[in-house]
Amino acid sequence: MLFNSINFAIFLPVIFLLYWFLAKKNLKFQNILLLISSYFFYACWDYRFLFLLIFSTLLDYFTGIKMADTENQNIKKFWFWLSISINLGFLGVFKYYNFFVESLADALKNTGLQTNLWTLKIILPVGISFYTFHGLSYVIDIYKDRIKAEKNFIDYSLFVSFFPLLVAGPIERATHLLPQIKKERFFNYNNAVDGLRQILWGLFKKIVIADQCAKHANEIFNNSISHSGSDHVLGAIFFAFQIYGDFSGYSDIALGTARLFGIDLLKNFAFPYFSRDIAEFWRRWHISLSSWFRDYLYIPLGGSKGSIFMKVRNVFIIFIVSGFWHGANWTFIFWGLLNALYIMPSILFNTNRNNIDIVAKGKTLPSFKDFLSIAITFSLTVFAWIFFRAESLNDAFHYISQIFSSSLFSIPTIRPTSLFILLILFILIEWLGREKEYAIASLGLKWKPVFRYSFYYTIIILVFWFGGTESEFIYFQF
Repeated sequence: MLFNSINFAIFLPVIFLLYWFLAKKNLKFQNILLLISSYFFYACWDYRFLFLLIFSTLLDYFTGIKMADTENQNIKKFWFWLSISINLGFLGVFKYYNFFVESLADALKNTGLQTNLWTLKIILPVGISFYTFHGLSYVIDIYKDRIKAEKNFIDYSLFVSFFPLLVAGPIERATHLLPQIKKERFFNYNNAVDGLRQILWGLFKKIVIADQCAKHANEIFNNSISHSGSDHVLGAIFFAFQIYGDFSGYSDIALGTARLFGIDLLKNFAFPYFSRDIAEFWRRWHISLSSWFRDYLYIPLGGSKGSIFMKVRNVFIIFIVSGFWHGANWTFIFWGLLNALYIMPSILFNTNRNNIDIVAKGKTLPSFKDFLSIAITFSLTVFAWIFFRAESLNDAFHYISQIFSSSLFSIPTIRPTSLFILLILFILIEWLGREKEYAIASLGLKWKPVFRYSFYYTIIILVFWFGGTESEFIYFQF
């Protein structure tokens, strides 16, 4: 069930009404209703994979209890590694098995050996990377004695399966979400209105920005040889806005939907394209994943402590693993490697935390230095996105070679004026709202009602005008 579908537009109000009017005085009923709704939501994709989700939930639930109930470190370690191995094993089989087999076959073929290795004819269960990481963080935190095991199976299952975050995040932590699940919740009108406003902005990002950019990005990437170098530059920029609008739009809808039920999810984006260096970009892009890798991989490896070699090693490990998390393709690994190279100077010279605060905070315009830093960081990011978007490394390098051809300075053949206007307005709104949780969180609240409602109705009209096709979100494939 897609957030941008008619089915979800019916599903959400029904669950909302049942939640607040039928189960409003009973926390247990509220959680049971949300859990059943979440399983139904997931089953709409493919009911067969619902059993995998439930098995993963049962595994980590009982593992947590087994680790909590023993003082024997060997037994505790046994259950810990059992859960880790099975979780990563499922992820490896469904997501990476064919990649390793095909890569091995290609490597053997290059040595002159012909092979006929067996590959699996399976589809990737939607959201498996996200709910697997929910369970892993929970098990690791119990093993490290950071949290206690959850004994209520309904509450734990809801933590893993809460439908707004189930298929594309944000990747939640038990320390943040479980206390909210266990705490009595009451309807808050202002919070619900804020949630609807965030959902609206998320739909705008997805339907009006991402999907419209996708049309032109796909045309250029899929027919690279037919376009000029200037078209290729536009194609890369369009994809940069496509993936941002698509994924941050999903996150806005997820966070806004959760607010309707009195639950706050982790913020996943913080206006990353206004970053002044790559380190700042990664603190603002897919925050829940970046912080997950920081806490459960980078810091245990030693983080930025130790020798220069260890610092460099840890950075490359974290970014290569992050790339590999996104997909079983050498393009994602190269994308991670490229970002590791980008961030390396700031790690070596200890400048990675130079830009912590919001750019031009309290000001209308950035300084020339900040503007230049943003432009350079955005350009590097757009270049890296080429590898993320390309079907193969050969396609990526061919695309880049087309950019740096003699037609780079020619007039683009693709000139969607309406899209350019929408992107300029989008950037302006994002800039004005960069100090808030999301761009229109407070934009227009102090305007006269006629202007405020005109602004919201304009967004609604644009969503309906450009809507009509239920296109999937990019991160569903991860």
